[in-house]
Amino acid sequence: MNTFKLQIVAPDRVLYDGEATFLLVRAQSGDIGIQANHQKLVTPLTIGKMKVEFADAQPRFAAITGGFMKVGDNVVTVLTTACEWQDEIDVARAERAAERARKDKQAARSKKEMDRAEIKLKRALNRISVAKK
Repeated sequence: MNTFKLQIVAPDRVLYDGEATFLLVRAQSGDIGIQANHQKLVTPLTIGKMKVEFADAQPRFAAITGGFMKVGDNVVTVLTTACEWQDEIDVARAERAAERARKDKQAARSKKEMDRAEIKLKRALNRISVAKK
């Protein structure tokens, strides 16, 4: 099976640096699937689920909150603002965050406050969704 080099980097750590056979990530334009020898691409990422498949291991899922992806010369680099593997997500904490975001959304007095609460809610719900996959 053909592979490509995948690097997943967040501000606090390198989440993965190795070979992969497939990557599915949420870009602002929609979901994008990457395989070996994909055409060159740079795209912004948004809140969503990321799926990484490997030649010799089970797929892994992660919750990401945005960033950028660069593809070229059989190397894919994901620079994300925040990322958690499925097994790292504290579901109870994410559920509390979702509840706080819902309350913040109801109490919002401006569009800016509403937008912030909506983003917080999307992040929390994404984490919950990925954790329960």
